[in-house]
Amino acid sequence: MNRRERTRHLIELGGLVMKAGLVELTDDDRAVILGVLVEAAAKLRGPDRDTVLALWQRRGKRAFVEDDSKLAE
Repeated sequence: MNRRERTRHLIELGGLVMKAGLVELTDDDRAVILGVLVEAAAKLRGPDRDTVLALWQRRGKRAFVEDDSKLAE
């Protein structure tokens, strides 16, 4: 991945953190946000990985649809 692609990818990931409300809910505490992400990674290393991925994928898709609805208003 070249530098420009990597930069865009990182910006998009940051946008997801914002879209999820983590910045606001944590008062922009980077240690808390990283802790949440580390906890999510730990769950994905566990025995229920497929179940967790399916649940989070459904929630994420729903959040994208809800976000698109808000933009259309």
